[in-house]
Amino acid sequence: MELKPIEINVETYPDELHPLLLSGVLYDSSCSPEAKVIFIDKDDGYFLKSARTGTLEREAEMTRYFHSKGLATNVLAYISDTGDWLLTEKVRGDDCIAIKHLENPKRLCDTLAETLTMLHSLDYTDCPVQNHTERYLASAEKNKRMDMYDKSSFPDSFGYSSADEAWAIVESKSKLLKTDTLLHGDYCLPNVILDDWKLSGFIDLDNAGVGDKHVDIFWATWTLFFNLHTNDYQQRFIDAYGREKVDEDMLRTIAAVEVFG
Repeated sequence: MELKPIEINVETYPDELHPLLLSGVLYDSSCSPEAKVIFIDKDDGYFLKSARTGTLEREAEMTRYFHSKGLATNVLAYISDTGDWLLTEKVRGDDCIAIKHLENPKRLCDTLAETLTMLHSLDYTDCPVQNHTERYLASAEKNKRMDMYDKSSFPDSFGYSSADEAWAIVESKSKLLKTDTLLHGDYCLPNVILDDWKLSGFIDLDNAGVGDKHVDIFWATWTLFFNLHTNDYQQRFIDAYGREKVDEDMLRTIAAVEVFG
């Protein structure tokens, strides 16, 4: 997690956040243009995310749900007005792109697989987002209509030569996607926090819900490729997760959906 000291105009934030913002040292830890994230260095630490009105509602809801299962931080406040603000406690430990984790890639790969196996084994009947697959495909279709197609971040093994080729896969294979597993939805190394190599919690849960397990498996293999700069760990991850549970052709289907993400 990269932290840059910042100063802010507290008056642009909701009144109930002022005491905390004025009493802690503030750092910018944003990693996306869609949201601003401030780390508040006070007590054991807090994170304050801000974004457009309504865009953090699902993340707040799913963070509360994962917290109820002991898998995420506590949501201290969700405020939606002229914008959205989500205040959470810091999760103890370090994310999986910390040097100490990246320096042990085999253990990291196996830990990521074991953690995902645990998540995917949980009962999801009380999950507030039961239709991840429906939302997931609807978002891809919307982006397709808007000519949003980008395969630049994907390795060649998951790539497509054109938007038409990828969309043909979506149209022919997406009906095979299931809705039977509790997902993180963006299962990447920065979103998994470990404390002494044990799961401490998940963060960035705005895409979580009940959907097809291959979404998380796809992102796990992608993040190992992206953050370790090699595709050597894809098959090791699948073995550790359980090869008998993985349909590699379905991973190509997920890749086709994701290039319209």
